[in-house]
Amino acid sequence: MLGIPFPLAHRRHDMTQPRLGFIGIGLMGAPMTRRLLGAGFAVTVWNRTAAKCQSLRDAGARVAGSIAELVQGADVVMLCLANTAVVEEVVFGEGGVAAHGRAGQWLVDLSSSDPAATRAFAEKLDEACGMRWVDAPVSGGVAGAEAGSLAIMCGGAKADVEAVRALLAPLAARVTHMGPVGAGQVTKVCNQMIVGCQAAVIAEMVALAEASGVDAGRLTEALADGFADSKPFQILTPRMAASEFTNPAWHLRTLLKDLDLATAQSQRVGSATPMSGLAAQLMRVHVSHGHAEHDPATLVEAYRRKEG
Repeated sequence: MLGIPFPLAHRRHDMTQPRLGFIGIGLMGAPMTRRLLGAGFAVTVWNRTAAKCQSLRDAGARVAGSIAELVQGADVVMLCLANTAVVEEVVFGEGGVAAHGRAGQWLVDLSSSDPAATRAFAEKLDEACGMRWVDAPVSGGVAGAEAGSLAIMCGGAKADVEAVRALLAPLAARVTHMGPVGAGQVTKVCNQMIVGCQAAVIAEMVALAEASGVDAGRLTEALADGFADSKPFQILTPRMAASEFTNPAWHLRTLLKDLDLATAQSQRVGSATPMSGLAAQLMRVHVSHGHAEHDPATLVEAYRRKEG
């Protein structure tokens, strides 16, 4: 067990590390919870679909029967949820975190959410029960969550970010404090602008190579270590070239959601985002054709020549 000091005013003198509550056991939440359990933390989990918690129970997590039960037994509540609306529901809905939180607790939101909404949520939660908010969205995908090599970008008061930094260490290769509440979400928006635009142009590139008689399966080898190389390029190009779309590491709807957050933020601050807006529209068309739950690699299908 790790002996990690934690500055909780209400903690027992014999408690050497905080008790964690984790809400949202999905593609990212499950491996992150396993990392926390492996680091010796006591973790209680809750998920709207309770069956998703079973494997974590087997790994040593406690499964709460309600959000109230989870919050009452935790010093830090961690969220990894699908979008801003779900975060709001879990925190402020009937029986949610705000109804049962207390001063001296922290809420760490690992989800990718709207920056303006995040700032409003933090103020509302503080007023409701005194809990402190740290937005800590992540980048690195399922593989990064499993390996503990995520990049985590934090927004919050310096003291709050430092208070929870030790909890994020088992999850991340890098934890960066970007500024006040909401700054972590803005940074994640910036990350997703790059990823989303790359996904769109990689699909065009693979289709162009194929139409020109070039083996697209060799592109990652040919372009490795050059200026065009990147993690999205290395992940998406082989999947597009091989039409391998099973077991997606993330979903097209998630990438589209993040690009929509980028265009919304750009409108708030008056900063143009034409490339991100175009990538979002291309993805929206693809989603409308039934690909919301599919791998972003399926974008290549929109550019391939149809036979017959």
